[in-house]
Amino acid sequence: MGTFHQGKHELHGITVVVDTHGEEIYVGRCDDILEDRVLLLDVDVHRDGVDGTSKDEYVKKASQWGVFKKHDRLVVDRSQVASIRRLGKV
Repeated sequence: MGTFHQGKHELHGITVVVDTHGEEIYVGRCDDILEDRVLLLDVDVHRDGVDGTSKDEYVKKASQWGVFKKHDRLVVDRSQVASIRRLGKV
């Protein structure tokens, strides 16, 4: 059950994994999901293969240990988004 704020997406306040069609994957607290962009707070970013870690391996570690934020707020263009899922469902 999410945090309910009028006018916000149902994932508002939930930590989510935003996978892209490219090499980047984001883990952060969902502020809102709009038609053209995803707004995230307290965000970590991983690039596939960095430190020998794939996107899937990164998400598994993030679900166990959490993440260290690299950005207070980040906007991801929806055209780049392959999927959005709750980190807690990994």
